[in-house]
Amino acid sequence: MVLAYIIIVIYSFCLLLIFIYALAQLNLLFNYLRYRNKEDNSEKFNFSNPDEIPFITIQLPVYNELYVMKRLLKNIAKLDYPKDKLEIQVLDDSTDESVEMTAKHIKKLQEREIDIQHIRRKNRQGFKAGALKEGLKTAKGEFIAIFDADFLPKKDWLYQTVPYFKNSEIGVVQTRWSHINRNYSTLTRIQAFMLDAHFTLEQVGRNSKGHFINFNGTAGIWRKECIYDAGNWQGDTLTEDIDLSYRAQLKNWKFKYLEKVETPAELPVIISAARSQQFRWNKGGAENFQKMINKIISNKNISFKTKIHGLLHLLNSSMFTCIFLVAVLSIPMLYIKNEYAHLKNYFYVMSFFVISSIIFFICYWHMYKNIYGSGFVKFFKYIGAFFTFFSVAMGFSLHNTIAVLEGHFGKKSEFVRTPKFNIKTIKDGWKNNKYIKKKPSVHVILEGLLAIYFAFGMYSASIVGNQGGDYGLFPFHFMLFIGFGYVFFKSVFSKA
Repeated sequence: MVLAYIIIVIYSFCLLLIFIYALAQLNLLFNYLRYRNKEDNSEKFNFSNPDEIPFITIQLPVYNELYVMKRLLKNIAKLDYPKDKLEIQVLDDSTDESVEMTAKHIKKLQEREIDIQHIRRKNRQGFKAGALKEGLKTAKGEFIAIFDADFLPKKDWLYQTVPYFKNSEIGVVQTRWSHINRNYSTLTRIQAFMLDAHFTLEQVGRNSKGHFINFNGTAGIWRKECIYDAGNWQGDTLTEDIDLSYRAQLKNWKFKYLEKVETPAELPVIISAARSQQFRWNKGGAENFQKMINKIISNKNISFKTKIHGLLHLLNSSMFTCIFLVAVLSIPMLYIKNEYAHLKNYFYVMSFFVISSIIFFICYWHMYKNIYGSGFVKFFKYIGAFFTFFSVAMGFSLHNTIAVLEGHFGKKSEFVRTPKFNIKTIKDGWKNNKYIKKKPSVHVILEGLLAIYFAFGMYSASIVGNQGGDYGLFPFHFMLFIGFGYVFFKSVFSKA
C-alpha cells in the first residue's frame, strides 16, 4: 500500500510538471500568433551607403566532414557580399583525410582572391567552443557569422541578416533552419517536425516578449563585442551555444530572431546519428540549467515571467525524464486504480496528460499549417504527423533521460559530432559512410524490452478490474509500444 502511494505521488508530480510545460507552450503560441504578422520596423544599416557595410567574418567549425566539405565551401564562396569586407575562417579540427581535401579546395578559393584561411589546432580542447574561440583571436570582422558543415545559406543571406545590427543593443541575429531532406524518410520528417516547432512558435514566442532565446549553434551572427562581453566561448557544457546565449542576455544584450529568413541544412538520415545529436542537445540543456539557474533567479533586471520561461526553456530536455517516468509507472497505475477502489479519486490527475496532449496538438498545428498550409486534407495529414512524432519522441525518452541525468549530475563526456552524409534523396547512398557508429548502444536492448513492456500494458487493459477491463490508457500504451519499437528496430538495423 505504501508503494502504491509512492507511485501515485511520483506519477502525479511528473504529470503536473508536463502540464506546466504545456501551459508555457500555450503562452508562447499566443505570443507567436499576436506577433508574427506585425510589421518589422527595426532600424537597419543602409547598404546603399558603402560606409555602412560592416566587415564580416564567417567561421566554419568542422571536424572530419569528408562528405560535405566541398559542398560547404562551394556554397559559402557564393555568398554575395563585398570581398574587401568579408573573410572566411575554416576552423578545422579534423583528424582524417578530409584535411588534405579541404586544404586543396581552400587553395582554389584563395586563387580566386577570396579571403579564406585554413585554421588548424594541435588539439580539440574545448571542442567546437574551443575552435570558435581560437578563430576569434584573429577574426577581422566586427560581426561573426557561424555555419556548421551541413548548412547551405542562400546567396543573399548576409544582406538579409547583417543590417539588423544597426541597433547597437543587438548582440545576435538568428535565422530559421529549413531542411533540404525533410521528406527523405519517417525519421527526417519527425526531426523536421520537432525543429519546426522550435523555430516557429518557441523562438518567435519567446523573442517577441523579450524572453531568453538561444543562438542555435549555426545559421546566425554574433557581434564580436557581445561575445567578449559575455565571457567568450566556453567548453564546459555540450551546448556552448545555449551557454553563451544566456550569458549574453544576462548582460542585457538583445537577440533578433528572423523567422522569415531560412537557412537550409541536412537532417541526419540514420537513427544512430540522430541519437548522438539528441544526446548532446539534451545533456547540454541539463548542464546549462545547472550552470545558469542561480544566475537567472538572482538577476534583478529581468521579469518574473522571463525567469519562468528561461528556466522552463533550460528544463526542456528534462521533460523527457517526466515522460519516461509517467510511461513506466502508467502500467502499475492501471493495476492500482483497479485494485484499490478508495483511490479512484486520485486518478483524475490522469486528465492532466490528456489536457497537455491537446495543448501540444493545438500548438503544433499552428506551426504545421504555416509550413504546409491549412485545409481538411492538410489537417488529416497533420493528425498522422503528430501521432508519429509524439510516439517516436516518447520512444526516445529513455535515451534522452540518460542524457539529462548525466547533465544534471555533472558527468562529463566528449563532444560527439553528428556525422554528415550529403544526402537529399532516397537514391543517395549512406551505408559506406566511414563515420557511422557500427554498434548500437547497450541502451537499445532496454528500448526493445520497453516495447514488450508496453505491449503487456495493452494486454493488461483487457484483464484488469471486474468490469471487463480498463482501456483508458490503451492509446497511450499503444503509442509507447510504437515509439520504443520504432527506435529499437531502427537502432538495431540502422536503416533510414
